[in-house]
Amino acid sequence: MYLFLFYPSALVFPVMIVVLIALCFTDGALSQIRYSVPEEAEHGTLVGNIAEDLGLDLTKLASRRFQVVPSSRTPYLEVNLENGVLFVNEKIDREQICKQSASCQLNMEVFLENPLELFRVEIEVVDINDNPPSFPETDITVEISESATPGTRFPLESAFDPDVGSNALRTYDITTNNYFYLDVQTQTDGNKFAELVLEKPLDREQQAAHRYVLTAVDGGQPPRTGTALLVVKVLDSNDNVPVFEQPVYTVSLSENVPVGTLVIQLNATDLDEGLNGEIVYSFSNHISSRVKELFGIDPRTGRIEVRGEVDFEESSLYQIFVQAKDLGPNAVPAHCKVLVKVADVNDNAPEITFSTVTESVSEKAAPGTVIALLSVTDRDAEENGQIHVEILGDVPFKLKSSFRNYFTIVTDGLLNREQADSYSVTVVARDKGTPSLASSKSIRVQVSDENDNAPTFTQSVYDVYVTENNVPGAYIHAVTALDPDIGQNALITYSILECDIQGMSVKTYVSINEETGYLYALRSFDYEQLKDFTFMVKAKDSGAPELSSNATVKVIIVDQNDNAPLVLAPLGKNGTAKEPLPRSAEPGYLVTRVVAMDADDGENARLSYSIQRGNDNGMFRMDWRTGELRTARRVSAKRDPHQQYDLVIEVRDHGQPPLSSSASILVMLVDSMAEGRGVGDKVGTSKAKDGALDLTLILIIALGSVSFIFLLVMIVLAVRCQKDKKLNIYTCLTSDCCLGCSSCCSRQGRSRKKKLSKADIMLVQSTVNVSGPGTAQVPVEESGSFGSHHQNQNYCYQTKHQRTELSYLVERPRRVNSSAFQEADLVSSKDSGHGDSEQGDSDHDATNRGHSSGADLFSNCTEECKALGHSDRCWMPSFVPSDGRQGLDYRSNLHVPGMDSVPDTERGRGFASSFRVDIPETA
Repeated sequence: MYLFLFYPSALVFPVMIVVLIALCFTDGALSQIRYSVPEEAEHGTLVGNIAEDLGLDLTKLASRRFQVVPSSRTPYLEVNLENGVLFVNEKIDREQICKQSASCQLNMEVFLENPLELFRVEIEVVDINDNPPSFPETDITVEISESATPGTRFPLESAFDPDVGSNALRTYDITTNNYFYLDVQTQTDGNKFAELVLEKPLDREQQAAHRYVLTAVDGGQPPRTGTALLVVKVLDSNDNVPVFEQPVYTVSLSENVPVGTLVIQLNATDLDEGLNGEIVYSFSNHISSRVKELFGIDPRTGRIEVRGEVDFEESSLYQIFVQAKDLGPNAVPAHCKVLVKVADVNDNAPEITFSTVTESVSEKAAPGTVIALLSVTDRDAEENGQIHVEILGDVPFKLKSSFRNYFTIVTDGLLNREQADSYSVTVVARDKGTPSLASSKSIRVQVSDENDNAPTFTQSVYDVYVTENNVPGAYIHAVTALDPDIGQNALITYSILECDIQGMSVKTYVSINEETGYLYALRSFDYEQLKDFTFMVKAKDSGAPELSSNATVKVIIVDQNDNAPLVLAPLGKNGTAKEPLPRSAEPGYLVTRVVAMDADDGENARLSYSIQRGNDNGMFRMDWRTGELRTARRVSAKRDPHQQYDLVIEVRDHGQPPLSSSASILVMLVDSMAEGRGVGDKVGTSKAKDGALDLTLILIIALGSVSFIFLLVMIVLAVRCQKDKKLNIYTCLTSDCCLGCSSCCSRQGRSRKKKLSKADIMLVQSTVNVSGPGTAQVPVEESGSFGSHHQNQNYCYQTKHQRTELSYLVERPRRVNSSAFQEADLVSSKDSGHGDSEQGDSDHDATNRGHSSGADLFSNCTEECKALGHSDRCWMPSFVPSDGRQGLDYRSNLHVPGMDSVPDTERGRGFASSFRVDIPETA
């Protein structure tokens, strides 16, 4: 609908306002209103009341933040934001703003918030007749040959009127005379120009010059005029005038072509000769100054070139008037018109302007929430000015068209701050020109956090490996929970969920730092008592409401490398095995194979073999993996046949720190294998045939022999143990000789001739005082007996009947494998536990030092030993069965099988000494 409103004004010209209100509905109410105001209106002139004309509530303008879009502000108009009045702020000069454009319009956008309403205000500036026409020069001179025939036309310089429409230049007039009249013509762009037409032949002899007043009249009311003095000079005649090929030339020229580009090559001909036929080209006098700025003509060649920047957005058509005149006297010029059509080039990228932008949005915001308001424009025409707008990238926002070239950015789905805490929203506007031009602008939208994520542990189950004998209070591991939220929503507190381990609270075993999640052991763990335990930890955040999650922690106690390798073969008396070596043996001859085992597991049980001593001349070589001892070269013919090779073989595991044992092998030279059988080992025969037997077959035979001997020994020992339940060794264990037990045991052992094997010994952890009844704690140092040298280790011993006092002891204590001690008959107490035993230790040395060292060794078993089961002074190594299973507690008391019935009178007596244990030899 159209609404015509009239506002009184103090100006001479009344203000007529035409209001056009068009409504469309998108996200908010959008309207358009149109006013008109005459140019040159004074400051304060009322244009209209936007609020009233749109039917807005004036009392709510301030609360709804009624304001003008910044990008649409103009210095000529101002809006009172309190009452909505639109008034002139600065005098408007239509010719300065819109130049010669037929329509002159100012645009302004205003909007209100809560809810968002956008209004487009269009103000048409109405032209008034405030400019008279004017000529470029006050005096205009035209030279005409007297030979010019009636009807000849002479274009005159045009007047210029900056007004448009009805106020623009309308016609020309000339002083009444008998020789000339004016023919007023209209150009294609609507401009008027006049041509002076010769009506009667001229006679220079009668009148050499004619003067007239040339008047330009516009169409205003009242009309305005401009005048110039027209002087016509009559020249002598030149018979022929130049002639153009055609009166009008039409060319097409792309905008933005470089300077020097050829527009057209004009060609005019003159039939005269000499100077009368030599043509000079120039622009006509009535051509506009702007055309002269953009184009130039070569006076000799008629070549028209580009001299300035041709812009389609400024003008799409230019008219160039060209004249050609010869150099003869009384030259008559020829005229033509060149129409230059400017082709649009897509040289203007779209422009994006943001009006409002929301800095942050909650991740709980509903889809469709408005984030920003923007507008897009393009100065090009047709397809070059058609715009496609989109949001770049995969972001949860989309564009909605609001009004003409206005768009809103809204959320397109739910937001998740944990996936992206902010978004760079880039709006791209692309036109449809060739090539297409695009522009972009970005805004940063922050996503505010909500507590919608519970803490999550990095692992659902934590396997924590703790080496036994750890220090109480030591750090053992760290659990970590992550919360993708921020601030208080991500502040995590750790705790241990209550549970029982072996009847006690888990919080007596471990603790946790509630801020860091660091776990600490509250006690020293013992692998033999507790191999592993499991509990749960909880992580909760500080958000509202609080969110939490749990994880399982499994603490695995790791055994230490506390078992040295044990040499099983070859075995011999007094710790030395004897092996024969034929003097004729070839290099690579198999002397023997050292077989050892380690009660530990993994790397702690992986063994390597080496020759430690006795191979100074490099006669032998040892396979470090299999333990095979072979000759490296032939036996020297000069060597004394009675001289023997005394070798010490070291067996070392790969634990940290590594433990080792050694075996002594005496290699004797023999002339033949038959002789070797008399002095060597039972395996002499097999060695003589070493060259013919395959190594795999030898190993199978050897292992089968060892297994058979082991089984036979076990049967013999079982029978003898049943018969000898009253061993004199028990009398020694329970006697009052105590520190003098060495001699006591020695006497009774010799009188009874009872040989005790290591199968008769088991180790039980000691928990009672050394001076208590029935207790004997003896530090025993294992040395190179039973064919091997062990790193010495101290033990606390206890008689079997006291096992009932220990709540954590197992019911079936492990027996030491007797196969390792078939040929053993000595336990040396010479070493201190910090190195290998000397090779030459003997029964006599061990026995004699028992009295003097017994008290010192006994002192190693203290209250610490009883309470913790071990210490640096009383170290009890772990024992792992050879079958690989995790064994029970290896720290057991000394126990003699077959002696369960012990007189009460003997139970209160203890002993402490280095002692000799004789083990009967079996086949």
